[in-house]
Amino acid sequence: MSLGEAEIRRLSRHCLRYRDADDRTAWFQLSTTLGLFLLAAGLMLYGATSGVYALLMLFLPAGGLLVRLFGIQHDCGHNSFFSSKQINRLVGRLLSVFTLTPFGYWSRSHAVHHTTAGDLGRRGIGDVDTLTVDEYAALPGGAKLRYRIYRHPLFLHVLGPPLYFILLQRSPFGQALPVQDAWRSIMGLNLALLLIYSGLAAALGGAVVALGVLPTAFVASWVGGWLFFVQHQFEDTHWETSEDWTLQRAALSGSSYYVMPKVLQWFTGNIGLHHIHHLNPRIPNYRLQSCLDDEPALGALSRLTIRESLQCIGLALWDPARRKLVAF
Repeated sequence: MSLGEAEIRRLSRHCLRYRDADDRTAWFQLSTTLGLFLLAAGLMLYGATSGVYALLMLFLPAGGLLVRLFGIQHDCGHNSFFSSKQINRLVGRLLSVFTLTPFGYWSRSHAVHHTTAGDLGRRGIGDVDTLTVDEYAALPGGAKLRYRIYRHPLFLHVLGPPLYFILLQRSPFGQALPVQDAWRSIMGLNLALLLIYSGLAAALGGAVVALGVLPTAFVASWVGGWLFFVQHQFEDTHWETSEDWTLQRAALSGSSYYVMPKVLQWFTGNIGLHHIHHLNPRIPNYRLQSCLDDEPALGALSRLTIRESLQCIGLALWDPARRKLVAF
């Protein structure tokens, strides 16, 4: 679909009508999702302590519910889930103990991602590291090997997500933002995690807590990592030099509309409608579908099916000449 400036402005105006939070809907979504997650987690812990190991299979739906909780935390970071900024912050920090993601730091780095996605001159914060063809060709051999390892599907989609969510987010060092911006948020969450999970381990046993928590965290990290990848790393995505970059065009052309079955869309909190989210991040997840349904043009932009998304796995470099992501 051709995107002229007038069409971009029209779609932006359309999305403005959906940006207000509905507190009643928000509280219902939070209570049902958190309630189902706690029920599944409780049954898993019971199964681990009582020997009813079949209950441990609940890690699959529990992982999906954790992804949905992360979506709520994500909206709280945009101050879009509730109408009150204070409640957004409170709920976002509360959910951190389940998602293992420091709310304050992640919200700040994610805000940078929204204002730089698709800008070749401002890469490196909140996105998947991506080099151009010429940048990769100019690297020495060791750096090429490191980039190839980083972009290898086994690392990027299997090893990397749990490593990042469970371990790397525990340290303020080596993050995209300066240490002083990350210290309070990350170390505050670490203290809360230490108190909560060490208390559970003391009461139930470390092995029981590990069986009840880690499989769920692994599933959620794999799903979340894959979603974050396909939301911007598809063949016909959009990158521009800083001089030519605009937020609205990058949102509509560089963020995918990931078409999923309704049940998967529910578990992922409508985040597959990512082009709308980037065009206006103040739209809460529970209003994204209505925004799409009321404007057919949005359904034709950056559309990506699950089958098509599997073809994105090998993409690794931006080719400015062809204006496509390409494989090595």
